Amino acid sequence: MNVPNILTILRALLVPVFISVLIYLEPFPAACGFIAAAVFGITSLTDMLDGKIARKYNLVTTFGKVMDPLADKFMVFSAMISITVKFFILSGKSDAGVNEKVLANVLLWVTTIVVLRELAVTSVRLVSAQGGGGVIPANFFGKAKTVTQIIAILIVLLEYAINIGFGVNTLWIASYISLALMTFMTVASGVNYFVLNAKYFKA
Repeated sequence: MNVPNILTILRALLVPVFISVLIYLEPFPAACGFIAAAVFGITSLTDMLDGKIARKYNLVTTFGKVMDPLADKFMVFSAMISITVKFFILSGKSDAGVNEKVLANVLLWVTTIVVLRELAVTSVRLVSAQGGGGVIPANFFGKAKTVTQIIAILIVLLEYAINIGFGVNTLWIASYISLALMTFMTVASGVNYFVLNAKYFKA
């Protein structure tokens, strides 16, 4: 139980904290958005630190290789699903604008793509482990995908705080752009992952 693994576990434990902020600070949208973004930012920071510390001090373990991507999935899944539900609730209110309703549907489709991609990649990891290939480490595309996901989630939360909390109409432009980039990298990294590991599906 070294420092990188402790950070990985901490990342998983921060998931319910993030969800609680979104639920219980709902009456205060500005605080909800900013605090949720802060919690998610801290959670994402542990993702960056655990890998760097593990490689620098030669603390890479099988537990870390398995739990690190799982903790990432917990983090991203919980954030995307919670935010999507939040926006569908928001879009159902009488004073909701067209942009909020459109963004709710965009979030639904993006979340579905993210979840399906991660489940598909996890299946490849399981096939690799059963075939004696060991744990497949994340490559550049996988890391870039994670970065775009983190950025997109942070932007959506911050725009929520600005638009709903302060009543400023940004048209959610930054959210749409970041979600589009996130979706592209999610799909591209998934395709790249399957191409590189096609050997595990050969008879």
